[in-house]
Amino acid sequence: MSARARHRRTNGGASVGKKIGLGLCVLLVILVAAAAVGAGWVYNVMAGAPSIDDLKPLDAGENTAVYDATGERLGFIDADIVRERVELKEIPRSLKEATIAIEDENFYEHDGIDVSAIVRAAVENVEAGDIEQGASTITQQLVRNLYIAKPEDTLERKLEEAQMAMDYEDRYSKKQILEQYLNTATYGTNAGDTAVGVEAASQVYFNKHVSDLNVRESALLAGLPQAPSQYNPFINPDRSAQRRNLVLNAMREQGYLDEREYQKSVVGGLSLERGTRYDDRKEPYLFDYVQQELIDEYGTDTVRLGGLEVYTTIDPKLQNLARQAIANHPVTSAAAALVSTDTQTGEILAMASSTNYDEDQFNLAAQGERQPGSAFKPFALTAAVEQGIDPDSTYYPAPASITLTPCDGCPPWPVSGVGGGGATSLRDATANSMNTVYAQLVLDIGADSMVETAKKMGITTELGGYPAEVLGGLTTGVSVLQMSNAYATLANGGVHHKPTAISRVEFPDGEVDEPSKAEGKRVFSDGVAYEVADVMTGTFDYGTLTCCDIPCPAAGKTGTTELQSDAWTVGYTPRVSTAVWVGNPDARVPLPGYSFDLAGPIWDDYMSVAAAKPCDDFPEPKDPVSLSGGAGSYSVSPDETTTDPTDPTDDTDSPEAGVDADGDGYPDDQFAPGAGQEPLSPPGQGNGDGGASPQ
Repeated sequence: MSARARHRRTNGGASVGKKIGLGLCVLLVILVAAAAVGAGWVYNVMAGAPSIDDLKPLDAGENTAVYDATGERLGFIDADIVRERVELKEIPRSLKEATIAIEDENFYEHDGIDVSAIVRAAVENVEAGDIEQGASTITQQLVRNLYIAKPEDTLERKLEEAQMAMDYEDRYSKKQILEQYLNTATYGTNAGDTAVGVEAASQVYFNKHVSDLNVRESALLAGLPQAPSQYNPFINPDRSAQRRNLVLNAMREQGYLDEREYQKSVVGGLSLERGTRYDDRKEPYLFDYVQQELIDEYGTDTVRLGGLEVYTTIDPKLQNLARQAIANHPVTSAAAALVSTDTQTGEILAMASSTNYDEDQFNLAAQGERQPGSAFKPFALTAAVEQGIDPDSTYYPAPASITLTPCDGCPPWPVSGVGGGGATSLRDATANSMNTVYAQLVLDIGADSMVETAKKMGITTELGGYPAEVLGGLTTGVSVLQMSNAYATLANGGVHHKPTAISRVEFPDGEVDEPSKAEGKRVFSDGVAYEVADVMTGTFDYGTLTCCDIPCPAAGKTGTTELQSDAWTVGYTPRVSTAVWVGNPDARVPLPGYSFDLAGPIWDDYMSVAAAKPCDDFPEPKDPVSLSGGAGSYSVSPDETTTDPTDPTDDTDSPEAGVDADGDGYPDDQFAPGAGQEPLSPPGQGNGDGGASPQ
């Protein structure tokens, strides 16, 4: 090779080396510049992350628990998630250590993010060909659970999350962070309900409290949050077992388990036991009623996931007593329902029926609306006493049947039932449930007056203001709950309380609401209530309920509707008001008896115990009512009466009626209630209960 050639080759080699060196320098400059730009972008993103102080945590909520009056849990309100918060001290050490071992090995060393964990997780996952190790710290996952509604898998979101995690670590201790994480992590969805938090997960998968978990069970739960669906032991038991063993191995490698503990825990099955804690409900009819009352008052979201502690008014002893009383007196092809009310508060003490919730969720006691028959008469009696009508000295003819003309131009109104012969006092007509007397009474006092009284006492069914309603001829009907609550107004001296099954509601923030302590509303005087109660005691003393005269003072009324398709007994003491209905819930089918045969014995069995203490008499009124006697505009003077055979002092059979000097057909010394009023509304078409049996 010539010298020139050699020189050319040498120069060419130097030129190539320079180019390569220059290229490397340029590349280095570019990389440095890119790194600087990247670092600036990262800084700007993290600096722009929202402040923890300015954010409100996303509350996954907590299930609302319902208890009876003694504190025994009846069940949990249904929701899409199941969750119960627990304190860190209630969580076993094995579960805390298992969670840290598999999720965040350096949890106690880092300040929110763990760079080494990111690198290690990437290597391990590549080698395994699967997600075996997470890169996010427990704090990062917690921040994601609490503050990021819809996490996006972007670098920008991850950088913001990292900054928020560091901020969170500045404000809370490691114990607080771990407790919050273990109460907010999700552990899988089963039957449509997602278990959030370790207590719910423990109940769902092992049917036990989290504090009772062993090492093997703790490891299984700790492995779920990374991929709850993939590792769900009910769905993928094999993968769940592999994941559990991976957690146990991590615990061994990190010193949480020695070799003996590891070998003991890694063998054996999953030991699953599907829990029903969040599905089981005692007293399901009552439970549904309480749930609806809560939703009406506080709203759906608060009730389902507000973490409320709800204490009901239901006395479990009385509830069992009610069910037993119904069971003691079965009626072929018929059902029965009972509601018992605390007269002084409106609290529902018992609500029971003979139907099976698994077969039919319709609540006969609260939702069923049936014709009340003669059990509706006390509303007319109360309205009459409010108008000053004296039940002892006001008489009506009491034939077995009568045809009345409610107003000019109105069609005739035929009424039939038990007759008392001649003129009968309103007191005796009540005890013996005489339809013809009450038909005349309602025309005298006005059907609208009766309806107004019924409504203010607690009847919420729409009423038409028809005279036939006095005999139970309602267009819609009434529920057992309504009747128990309405009669309670009489027992409580004319003060009405709305019915409630809720005694106390405790909110997570410590606030307490007590619906049962709401003030009642006086709707008529205690004098009116006392007089009505005094009249209605005759039902037990010598009337239609002599079969069921409990040891304590009681007042009440029976009702049997047309075709004997509904049988009622409604009665009260000063402290307890109870209504019982018997009938076919699906059709108007004749029953094998009357109210005193069918509903009366149930009422008697229940009230003989429920009303035994205190066994007080009805208190003397502070505001006695002023009353006058007389004959109604469809009545005659009391030349004949029906008396109380048990009362030797009763003299209503010889009242010295007085003289009819003015020739108007009524004794001059007696008051004719309602006489001279404007024409009344005609009887309703209803269901013909105006001709019903008076029982």
